Amino acid sequence: MGSFRCWIWFSLFLLIISSQSACLYSKKVRVGTAALLLEDVAKAAARQSDLRMIRKGMPAYLMLIDGMIEAWPDNEQLLIAAAQAYSSFASVFVADQDKEYTKLLYEKAKDYALQSLVARGFNDPLKSSFDDFQKDVQATGKKDVPYIFWAATCWAGWIMLNLDSMEALAELPRVELMMRKALELDEGFYYGGPHLFMGMWLASRPAIAGGDLQKAQGHFLRALDLGKGKFLMAYVYYADNYARRAFDKDLFVSTLQKVLETPADCLPELTLVNTMAQKKAKELLSNVDEYFE
Repeated sequence: MGSFRCWIWFSLFLLIISSQSACLYSKKVRVGTAALLLEDVAKAAARQSDLRMIRKGMPAYLMLIDGMIEAWPDNEQLLIAAAQAYSSFASVFVADQDKEYTKLLYEKAKDYALQSLVARGFNDPLKSSFDDFQKDVQATGKKDVPYIFWAATCWAGWIMLNLDSMEALAELPRVELMMRKALELDEGFYYGGPHLFMGMWLASRPAIAGGDLQKAQGHFLRALDLGKGKFLMAYVYYADNYARRAFDKDLFVSTLQKVLETPADCLPELTLVNTMAQKKAKELLSNVDEYFE
């Protein structure tokens, strides 16, 4: 399931919770049926360019998926879909407006993501020893990539909002370990997502903490290659996380101009994500003089 759905979510939510007396099996059947329908809705939503409609529909979906998980709490597919939904809603529609609410949304995303790992066979990802956690990560295979990739992404997002917490910072090695494993297993997952993550990871950290701007650029360029020029958010991340830090104004501007010049529907299933990328590219370009004073 993708991260965004439509207005139909709320009526589906009401349908699912309308019969509290049903047995667990019956609940799972209803949840499974609704999930299949949502897959079709997700495909339609991914082709949508109207961000306002998606913004209005997201809260209903979050309510829906919470209810579905209550009925089927150990379903790893629902759990990781919920993690994606909460983190996406937070980063795209809330982060610039309400920092405290963003923290709450990311915390829920992280919790769902870690629950999905438990459902996949991990011991407690948060409280187990690092050695045990490392064994669980090393035991994963290609089928586990969606879970370790999105879990690492959601977990990292939460940590970045809690940099004043030593406990949160202490969890960073677990995040990096998962993403490096995802990179090893399937570098092309989600249009080169593991490379994008590592690019931002290495670019954002000081050299003393393992940061390396040159290596970061290598990851970004590989992600751009894997996305075949159609995953426009990769260019936004490249400009914002590499070109700005390298003080390369020409690269910054040309990279973002490419985002604006490429049709958002160059790959129909990326229309929504690409529309968001173009919105972010315009915002970044409007501040170019401030970034490169």
